[in-house]
Amino acid sequence: MRLSTLAAGCAAAISLMLCWSVVPASAQDSTRTQPSTQKSKTDWAAVDQSLGRAGTTQPGDVQKYSFPRSDLQVTLGGVSIKPALALGSWVAFKRTGGTSDQAIAMGDLVLLESEVMPVVTKLQATGVEVTALHNHLQHESPAVMYLHISAQGDPVKIADAVHAALTMTKTPTAPPKAGPASDSFGVDTARLSSALGRSGKVTGGVYQVSVPRAQPVHMGGLEIPPSMGVATALNFQPTGSGRAAITGDFVLTADEVNPVITALRDGGIAVTALHSHMLAEDPRLFFMHFWANDNATKLAQTLHTALGHMKVRAASP
Repeated sequence: MRLSTLAAGCAAAISLMLCWSVVPASAQDSTRTQPSTQKSKTDWAAVDQSLGRAGTTQPGDVQKYSFPRSDLQVTLGGVSIKPALALGSWVAFKRTGGTSDQAIAMGDLVLLESEVMPVVTKLQATGVEVTALHNHLQHESPAVMYLHISAQGDPVKIADAVHAALTMTKTPTAPPKAGPASDSFGVDTARLSSALGRSGKVTGGVYQVSVPRAQPVHMGGLEIPPSMGVATALNFQPTGSGRAAITGDFVLTADEVNPVITALRDGGIAVTALHSHMLAEDPRLFFMHFWANDNATKLAQTLHTALGHMKVRAASP
């Protein structure tokens, strides 16, 4: 009886081994590699380490890293500009081709004039392209320049290059600390949202609204999500008595440029810059920066009028 039981057990074991041996090698490899492949698509830890801070996940599978220039004390027309209004360096990454070791990156570095050439030199030496260099504001003190960058390849190597460039500046190396919670923003954001026809959120003491374009933007055969810098940005910083300083940029096609200028000027908003940020995007885009410090609701209504001259996505309900 014991011998027959042992024989039956051996037969079952041999049968199991034979079943496993006929599973195709590709299926076995897939079983082993699938978990790590899935992880690599969402794991940005190595990039976090290179840049010295965690990124935030944005729509379109974009990972964005922010470097507020809290070291700068910039004023314009008596307004002390908060980093979230117009002094925020950033770089954003998106994986390409479904692989873990390739990504496209785009960014915007806020620099003092004395920092521009050291940063450009470092980026050129490390394979990151400069796509634009210009002002966004006018008459601010000290003068600030904006360096737009682009790269494609190993995201960790790109992050290392950006980090090396930032060490040529006085950009704070420590991640920004969350500010104290405040129940009072200084401007009624519900009224702003109603006047704009768009909702935003308060970040760093600034009400920020993002308005994506209706049609997709491509570069080098890749679709560039709005969160990588191709959405219109409208920022409000309260300045007291229902007023706000506003700045940001409209993202426009050629036919939209002058109708938007007219709408802004009719509402008392200054156009401070008009230029490109990228080199080979499709459709060709122009970025129009602006400035005003006036009644916040009035300014929001003017911005809403300007948006009406653009092809933008419908507001979310």
